[in-house]
Amino acid sequence: MKITLSGFGVIGAGLLLSGHLAFGQAAASAPAAAKAPAKGSVRAKVPAAAQPWKKIPIPPLHAFKPVQPKRIELANGLVLFLQEDHELPFVSGSILIRGGSRDEPADKVGLVNLYGQTWRTSGTAAVNGDVLDDRLEAKAASIETRGGTATTSLAWNSLKGDFDSVFSTAMDLLLHPAFSKDKLLLAKRQMETGIARRNDDANEIASRESARVVYGANSPYARHAEYATVEAVTLDDLKAWHERTLVPENMIVDVSGDFDGAAMETTLRKAFEPLPMGTRLQSAKVDFAGPLPGVYFVNKSDVDQSNVFIVGLGTERSNPDYYALSVMNEIFSGGFGSRVMQSVRTKLGLAYSVGGSFGAAYDHPGLFRVGAGTKSSSTVAATQAMLDEIGRLKTLPPTADELRKAKEQVLNSFIFNYDSREKTLNEQVVLAFYGYPPDTLEKYKTGIESVTSADVSRVANKYVDLSKLAIVVVGNEAELNTPLSKLGKVTNVDITIPPPPGKVKN
Repeated sequence: MKITLSGFGVIGAGLLLSGHLAFGQAAASAPAAAKAPAKGSVRAKVPAAAQPWKKIPIPPLHAFKPVQPKRIELANGLVLFLQEDHELPFVSGSILIRGGSRDEPADKVGLVNLYGQTWRTSGTAAVNGDVLDDRLEAKAASIETRGGTATTSLAWNSLKGDFDSVFSTAMDLLLHPAFSKDKLLLAKRQMETGIARRNDDANEIASRESARVVYGANSPYARHAEYATVEAVTLDDLKAWHERTLVPENMIVDVSGDFDGAAMETTLRKAFEPLPMGTRLQSAKVDFAGPLPGVYFVNKSDVDQSNVFIVGLGTERSNPDYYALSVMNEIFSGGFGSRVMQSVRTKLGLAYSVGGSFGAAYDHPGLFRVGAGTKSSSTVAATQAMLDEIGRLKTLPPTADELRKAKEQVLNSFIFNYDSREKTLNEQVVLAFYGYPPDTLEKYKTGIESVTSADVSRVANKYVDLSKLAIVVVGNEAELNTPLSKLGKVTNVDITIPPPPGKVKN
């Protein structure tokens, strides 16, 4: 899971953590030029009596009681979740499988991505992928596979009347994948196209390099595929990965939609109970030391502005201080009324966009990141303004009004993450995957409501340390009026893309 202060390019935790929670997202676009009133003109002032909307009573939130799915654990360790929803005649399902890109070999980074794509496009031993495409299209149905950071998955969707045939095909794809050579080659070419273009966007570079600075270049949470690692992946690698991860204890199956619960349980038991028990995949332990403080600069001569990120380690979703950090997030960078927005963008006019995040993944620290897009000449000034505002988090407690608004905004936005049975099901799957209690969602409202001003000040002083933060800048060196050395020791970052094997570097 990640906590997001504002919608400024935050990272994911790759279950793709399909159950990510995001708080206070608010994209900050460039401000429109404000016209000064003509000389001698009088601006109309609305009297307080003419503001009836302020008298509208705001009732308290209702008790948070989402409809929970039925959980079933089979004897072989596989977990089922069933969520009936008869509003529409559709049935959707997915199989979440433990093991993702963080578990692939360092010399074959990209393997899980290639696996996720080739698995589906190759089809099964009985039906190739192209024929499968046509059959599913005729039913307005879909079956998809993908690879993420912590998992791979197979998902399907169909009309209620087509469930039996579509589910049968999904099971065939799960148990008898073809993994064809031509589809792997196609997936490699597509991935290599992405590698060739990965330095086109300055913000994407800043986001990518921020993860490398905080987690380390060789961390499974920061490394990225290269031509050599992609070319190293073979069909045998894909088959071996499938055999390694296709174990009942590695899998969670969920189905939602218009079906009879008892009948669906029978169908799923018949499909999955025969699978033999195996060994659950365990991810390797990763150390998270945090960044080496300093300025990390990427010179991109074809841009006329700078993308700046101030970065450090975040926390985990299981942290008892998660609720207080969520409220701190909202106060600091939850929208246009937040402190960093009002200071850096509105009052000082130093950024086109500004925001940040205190990342909280489910089973590892997320990223703490505060960033801005600013014109080249104001790069240092904007960065210093963000640093100053971060520092004030530790010395300036939230006012009663700030605290009240932040808690209301967090709770009012949170509910929309679980306003349907399918969303609630998805989150319960994620909670089960990472070993969280099923009542985690219900405790959230109480947790946020109990946060005090003292709690916010306490977590700000405990988790935000300017001496442990690094600064990543992607910009045009020729247009920087003030040297970046004013902010600290500067390290130039080389983002040159290594050439494919056998080709000479230009």
